[in-house]
Amino acid sequence: MNRKSLILGIFLVFVSGIISAQTFVKTSDLFKKPENNPQSGTLNIIQNPAIDTLISRYIMMNKNLADKNTYLGMAGYRIQIYASSNRNARDEANKARAEFMGKFPDILTYLLYAEPGYFKIRAGDFRTKTEATEIFLLVSQEFPNAYLVPDYINFPDLIKK
Repeated sequence: MNRKSLILGIFLVFVSGIISAQTFVKTSDLFKKPENNPQSGTLNIIQNPAIDTLISRYIMMNKNLADKNTYLGMAGYRIQIYASSNRNARDEANKARAEFMGKFPDILTYLLYAEPGYFKIRAGDFRTKTEATEIFLLVSQEFPNAYLVPDYINFPDLIKK
């Protein structure tokens, strides 16, 4: 009996440590004003408290995603034009990438490696499936084995050139 209560006590300490490590973000905390500005006004936010919970979950989800992948970006789509795990897959992938870059110089390409020995070539940073489909129809004429894949893409440039 004493051993069970010891294990239960350790478990409760562990769980309370995890719960206290998670921070809860309120909307009012996101809009802090500087204290030294005499001309700043006040901001009263009247909203359902469940919105604060959703904001906290969103922040924690993105923080966990950044911790796992160390790749910062957003959900989107890319066109996969090559995937293989052959003995000479790296050379074939580089050839496919060079051919794609020659035919579509405005679209960025990415060489990816996935265990166990897959080399993939993906192209583009498309935020929506509609945007990706427009380019995919052009690419599929030159690369018939290409297909759309959901992927994490780079953030778009704010200033269009």
